[in-house]
Amino acid sequence: MADVEEKDTVIIGAGPGGYVAAIRAAELGQKVTVIEKDDSLGGVCLNVGCVPSKALIQAGHRFQNAQHAETYGITAGDASLDFDKLQEWKDTKVVQRMTNGVKMLFKKHKIEVIRGEAFLDNNNQLRVMDPGPRQFMDNGGGQTIHFKNLIIATGSRPIEINGFKFGGRVIDSTGLLNIKELPKELVIVGGGYIGTELAGAFADLGTHVTILEGTSQIIPNFEKTMVSVVVKHLKKKGIDIVTNAMAKSAKDNGDNVEVTYEVDGKSTTIKADYVMVSVGRKPNTDTFGLEMTDVKLTDRGLVEVDEQGRTSVSNIYAVGDITAGPALAHKAFFEGKTAAGAISGKNTANDYIGVPAVCFTDPEMASVGLTETEAKNQKLDVKVAKFPFAGNARAVSLDSTDGFVKLISDKKTGTILGGQIIGPSASDLISEISLAVNCQLNEEDIALTIHPHPTLGEPVQEAADILIGYPTNV
Repeated sequence: MADVEEKDTVIIGAGPGGYVAAIRAAELGQKVTVIEKDDSLGGVCLNVGCVPSKALIQAGHRFQNAQHAETYGITAGDASLDFDKLQEWKDTKVVQRMTNGVKMLFKKHKIEVIRGEAFLDNNNQLRVMDPGPRQFMDNGGGQTIHFKNLIIATGSRPIEINGFKFGGRVIDSTGLLNIKELPKELVIVGGGYIGTELAGAFADLGTHVTILEGTSQIIPNFEKTMVSVVVKHLKKKGIDIVTNAMAKSAKDNGDNVEVTYEVDGKSTTIKADYVMVSVGRKPNTDTFGLEMTDVKLTDRGLVEVDEQGRTSVSNIYAVGDITAGPALAHKAFFEGKTAAGAISGKNTANDYIGVPAVCFTDPEMASVGLTETEAKNQKLDVKVAKFPFAGNARAVSLDSTDGFVKLISDKKTGTILGGQIIGPSASDLISEISLAVNCQLNEEDIALTIHPHPTLGEPVQEAADILIGYPTNV
């Protein structure tokens, strides 16, 4: 049997939750070891998820701007797209730069990295095996590590549905982001965050996209008034949206794929170059021996944790997609810091009310705290104010006036309970409202904060002015 190595804080997974936890733990004086099975650090988000997808979204916007600059009196001629060059830029100038940044930070903080797959033996010990397929494992194989504390940050993977086995022209979001050719026809099964964002990106690049959504509304986690603006823009891009559609099967013909779906019992088959399935993600809690420990899971396969990320085993913590709540990188960031602090004896705790949800559609959508519907469902006595981007000088100059800022406050105290933004740079603007929710600021705190003019941030102040009863530009 291999010698047992003693380690202080061990982290399984170097994605958003894992690498942030590692850095914070090292800053707090812990000796940190990270086990990562992939060649690059950063996990799904940095390598094949949120970062590269935003790069393609931005490229799509640039391509559309180059083709349609006549609004500004600019004639640029026919713009063309070199898809190979775009993918090279995404991979080397964006993804590689960010993952190399994490590598540099690990070196700076003297964080040890072990390449391989971790398998738990019990509540205090694990083995690290070389990544890849194995016919069998014996208890004496691999590198054996006895840990003082463990943070599990193994993330999630795409769900594979019946009739759509991944392979060939049936792909997940990772496959679509790394595709070698720009498809002329693309079918996307699932109109959630990932599906809708990538639908917009590829439509901007010149692909005809069909979205098949099983419910009555795409992006169901956002309010209908916000989604309706996005739907208008998606249709303007030529995207076909089919709701209440049950995807049945995909037939890969080698040079195309036939997708069959049903709406109200009526079957329809469409042909495309590729079909991407994006119907949710499954927590990675079933592949590394959790059953050998006393860690408790929910019926959905999520790890049960307390407010500090501690599991039912006192020296084992879990963060990110394997815990309850939205599968968001910034949620994992926060949880990683909380767990690292808890191990060092800090009075840290996770508080999810101020976690913003963002969808990088066109226009962007962002929400934090309570929505109007949620406030009403809780029978709270609230005030609601909405200010349109059409009344904002900066948005007008950007020719991007669709959307609004919406604030919800407690009628008695004026405390900001939540806010939603749909419009230009919503992903950036939501942080101000997130701060207000986290700090329990009131409507006057925002209304009396001087916002520079002309900027996209002014509608937040304008909405606060409405809440206090002194609207300026409506």
